[in-house]
Amino acid sequence: MHNTHRKTASVLLALYAIAAEAQSTYLPIAPSALVSSEQRLPTQTPQEAPPTAGQSYALTPNPSAAVLPKPHVDLDAEHPYTLPELIDLAEREHPETRIAWETARNAALTAGIARSTYLPRMSANVIGGHQASSGSSSAFGVNTQGAESVTGSVSSVTLAWLLFDFGARRNAVDAAQKVSIASNILFTGVHQKIIHDVCVAYYLYLAASRHMVTTTKALQNAQEIQKAAEERYHGEIGTVLESTQTRQVTAQAQLAKIQAKGAERNAYASLLEAMGFSALEKIEVAPLERHTFTDDSRPAIEQVVTDALTRRADVLAAYAAEQASQAAVKAAETAYRPKIFLAGTGAYVSGQLGLTAIPAIGEQQLPTLNITGNHWNSTVLLGLSVPIFDGHARANAISEAKNNSAKAAATLDQTRIVAIREIVGAQNALETSVAADEAARTLQDASQISYDGALDAYKHDVGTITAVVAAQTQLLQATLSSDDAYSSTLSAAATLAFVSGTLVNAP
Repeated sequence: MHNTHRKTASVLLALYAIAAEAQSTYLPIAPSALVSSEQRLPTQTPQEAPPTAGQSYALTPNPSAAVLPKPHVDLDAEHPYTLPELIDLAEREHPETRIAWETARNAALTAGIARSTYLPRMSANVIGGHQASSGSSSAFGVNTQGAESVTGSVSSVTLAWLLFDFGARRNAVDAAQKVSIASNILFTGVHQKIIHDVCVAYYLYLAASRHMVTTTKALQNAQEIQKAAEERYHGEIGTVLESTQTRQVTAQAQLAKIQAKGAERNAYASLLEAMGFSALEKIEVAPLERHTFTDDSRPAIEQVVTDALTRRADVLAAYAAEQASQAAVKAAETAYRPKIFLAGTGAYVSGQLGLTAIPAIGEQQLPTLNITGNHWNSTVLLGLSVPIFDGHARANAISEAKNNSAKAAATLDQTRIVAIREIVGAQNALETSVAADEAARTLQDASQISYDGALDAYKHDVGTITAVVAAQTQLLQATLSSDDAYSSTLSAAATLAFVSGTLVNAP
């Protein structure tokens, strides 16, 4: 008897040691263990231990994190990519499209999980056990001691099927499906956003490239002016001051060209980022043929807004989310209604264990069995479950669902307000950009004529160097303004199409 007790105690202690070791394995790591001794924060407050001069806050390098991203698509460094080709690359490469796709897939899986509640649940269980007992008893003055041990096993198959729940599952499936619809809409919205971002980055890069061409031309003009001034000086017509002024203009033009080159490189890196590529990648960007904008008649702004609200991805997604929240309220209201279920168990019992219940393992609810004898048994049950008291869990769940529904409705209203403001602002920006582009082209033409005349007059000794320098400066500014106005007009057109929900491919 004592040996049996000692064996039982040893087994329990061994199980306890294994559980304690498993628990310690998953204890969270203290933050201080993740940094070196040089990186640990002081235990004193800032007043007690102010930072010392020269204190280093550098993190320990982790070579495993320094992995350069590799493109998922093949790039041809010799091929000049047009805007539609750049957009196609971005849609296949950008991480946001993959993130949105996985999010939409998870939402679809959630809807599938909700629909699976209509199907029965089956599980197979195999259980074995050992039971030992010992003790003493007395009767009529006679003390007796005894010990007994038995073993047994049971193999069972269980079935549980929820037949009717008064609409709880239907509403839960409806809510999950609407959430999946919202995720699919947002996935489309991500594609539209990438198209817009690539268009804007492409137009900005074109403007930066045009700036490079303009500043190069301005430098050539400055060098031509300097040459004319030096020829006048060597011919004893000009002065040293004129030559000095022209050299200053040439230096300013050289500086402007250097700055334009740096801006072009930054615009190129921004374009690659908008496409989802590393700034280290090398591609050729095809130029865009310049064309004149026409002031076509546009519908009234109210009609534009109404049409846009029926197409915008964020509005449609917010509307689907609001519909899902209403379905969630119905699901919460019906979740605690009575349920009619069918259950069945088939088992083979072997042994003499005296058990009245078998504990659940994880989420698998095992049947109640007595393991006595060797026999087959089966059970079929048809039942009704009616919740009576749940500690206000049902009321709180319904209140939470209603709060979420009100929040979703407010979010939809806010999304509509923001959309209207973006549409109105984008249309105003487009109208302003078109007018500015026309004015900038007129200014550029006039500045070119003024510069040509001033330079020709100076070469024929009837003009001044001051007039030439001023005309050259005005021509440079007018040309840069024209480049910017054209790029802004293209960007404004793309933005209006995006906020109106019509930017579905390359413009």
